[in-house]
Amino acid sequence: MATRSKMKSQYRKENADRRPHATAKHIRISSRKVKIVIDLIRGKSVEDAEAILMYTPKAASEPTLKVLRSAIANAVNNLDMDKETLYVAECFVTAGPIMKRIMPRAQGRAYRILKRTSHITIVLKEEE
Repeated sequence: MATRSKMKSQYRKENADRRPHATAKHIRISSRKVKIVIDLIRGKSVEDAEAILMYTPKAASEPTLKVLRSAIANAVNNLDMDKETLYVAECFVTAGPIMKRIMPRAQGRAYRILKRTSHITIVLKEEE
């Protein structure tokens, strides 16, 4: 049985992070490759970050741009924030599950191939 469940849920609601954010999970790019792109937009305004991601020739820039646009939409539609005053407060990438595959090699051996995934999170904040 759950103990103090009403108190716990109330505490969670009071201390929830009120900043708009968006997360994309199980993206089929290594987190090391995504971190290079994420570092370009950290601390930038939303318009600058969008422009940087649109013209960055990396494979990770497309899903990162999608997450950024989702966070902007969450801020504008759900929290009634102004798009011009938003900036990227936090952005981070964590490693997702790794798909393990096998590559046949000579003399009946098998080498393991690790297909890495990542979780991209972007948190926005209003300038004061």
